[in-house]
Amino acid sequence: MRYEEFYRQSIDEPEQFWAEQARRIHWESPPQQILDQSNPPFRRWFVGGTTSLCYNAVDRHLAERAEQLALVAISSETGVTREFTYRELYWEVNAFAAVLRSLDVGKGDRVVIYLPNMAEAVFAMLACARIGAIHSVVFGGFAAHNLALRIDDAQPKLLIAADAGMRGGKVIPYKPLVDAALNESSAPPPHVLIVDRGLDPQMTRMAGRDLDFAELRRAHEGVEVPVTWLESNEPSYLLYTSGTTGRPKGVQRDVGGYAVAMALSIRTVFDIAPGQVMFSTSDVGWAVGHSYNVYGPLIGGATSLLYEGMPTRPDPGIWWQLCERYGVHTMFSSPTAIRVLKKQDESWLKKYDLSKLKWLFLAGEPLDEPTAQWITEALGVPVIDNYWQTETGWPAITLMPGLELKPTRFGSPGLPAPGYKMKVIDENTGKEVAAGVKGVLVFKPPLPPGCLTTVWRDDDRYVYSYFSHFKELLYSSLDWAVRDEDGYTFILGRTDDVINVAGHRLGTREIEEAVASHPAVAEAAVVGIKDELKGQVPIVFVTLKQDAGDGTGAVTQAMQQCVVDQLGGLAKPSRVYLVNALPKTRSGKLLRRSLQALAEHRDPGDLSTLDDPGALDDIRRALERGPDQGS
Repeated sequence: MRYEEFYRQSIDEPEQFWAEQARRIHWESPPQQILDQSNPPFRRWFVGGTTSLCYNAVDRHLAERAEQLALVAISSETGVTREFTYRELYWEVNAFAAVLRSLDVGKGDRVVIYLPNMAEAVFAMLACARIGAIHSVVFGGFAAHNLALRIDDAQPKLLIAADAGMRGGKVIPYKPLVDAALNESSAPPPHVLIVDRGLDPQMTRMAGRDLDFAELRRAHEGVEVPVTWLESNEPSYLLYTSGTTGRPKGVQRDVGGYAVAMALSIRTVFDIAPGQVMFSTSDVGWAVGHSYNVYGPLIGGATSLLYEGMPTRPDPGIWWQLCERYGVHTMFSSPTAIRVLKKQDESWLKKYDLSKLKWLFLAGEPLDEPTAQWITEALGVPVIDNYWQTETGWPAITLMPGLELKPTRFGSPGLPAPGYKMKVIDENTGKEVAAGVKGVLVFKPPLPPGCLTTVWRDDDRYVYSYFSHFKELLYSSLDWAVRDEDGYTFILGRTDDVINVAGHRLGTREIEEAVASHPAVAEAAVVGIKDELKGQVPIVFVTLKQDAGDGTGAVTQAMQQCVVDQLGGLAKPSRVYLVNALPKTRSGKLLRRSLQALAEHRDPGDLSTLDDPGALDDIRRALERGPDQGS
């Protein structure tokens, strides 16, 4: 079927289209209604149908592919590779599910998972899905404060953590972060289940609270746990994303709609058939990790490679070596990772047999043309940009080589995916703009299956955050975009105060609050500026209190450390500028866009509302002088 026909049916006849797509998964009981949109912008897909993410990812494959590799967990940090067939995966997930049940975890209970890219992270996610628990994976690089915020919002029955992760050969202890988070939390779970990798011999345990996973697993090995069937619209997992305020949003995903979206996208977008191999380099703590390290490939009956480590360690050929060893068909990574590899000798790409590699997908941040051209020529395979968000759960704009490959266009992720009724509109009038004109990228409800269903325990925030920006009820992506005459979309950047650092969304207000926690800081403004490697990096402009004293180097270093301690290393400002005043409007609004423009040597735009023109001159002088950098 041609793309146009496929997409048009999803828009014109959504119930018929999605009823057909629902046949891609197993339903224990069939849906009674394909779509209920009686309460917009909320919608429910496959109402009344019962299913299970775990059953679709594991059990249903046992009859035909029990001995096929399902999961390969590779760590270039520890030097350990672990391979699991679908049969072995079944038993590992059942044992983990039995452990969860022994700790009184059941349907609807939340489980926070704080693990690196290791096999147990996949087992834990699938075990939660098996018993109807709601998992919330938190990226292992997040600091204790960030973890505590997510614990307080999710209120989990259990936290699962590793003793440590590793990065660049350096051990990163997780347990001290867990302990600090639980001390800060107002809703700490009664138990912490520790997956001890033997990386942190100094790890301490709290008697009665901290439990050893290996010991409990031995006690439950060989136990089979029956599947808990869930109605399609019950929550499957929470994935927290930064907002423009300090409070993270718990993106809530359903069961049936997500399973159908995974089954559809793994085949038609990523061109993965049962038995083929997919290598996604994402961390399981991110949306891509959930969808295309774990659920998508396994629901599709494929083999998934899970990688812990850097793309350059032990050498810049490690990813391509794995592609050769396992016959990778589709690879999914980020522009930042490819820019890292671009700095290495291209001979590493020529060293391995990549004849089975058919596609390289890149997402998470805008893909620049030089990087796209370099990797396309180096690999000799199509490089497919695609656009989506944590909220969408799967690509919203992409090409679909598993259905029909349209021509790629550098700078564009392509065309709308099935079910996404996309428009680019004027931010003031809400009217659709002409081809070639910049506007806000929006989607008309109902959102297709797989997208978030609400914000955890906060329906009002769901409506306010995503559907309140225009008179018409529209989901705002909060991204600027432009479409060409053929419908290809080009993403131009954020409309709000969220920046994208190496594919990771960070709220500028979160960073500002962390900087302002230093006692010498009077006021702080954070903006994201372009970076050749990471896409964007945060920089901060700071005014100090009158009694801050001297020693600006020590102060700026301490500010940066406040950010690292509260939000993690990803959020650390790359530059700190000490200024006398920040540019504001007469109503007191901070002119972040003007700050960003000046930092990037662009026109700061209309400054007619500026309260103090001298503040802008002060910013220019600070930029000319250079950052007051502590480290």
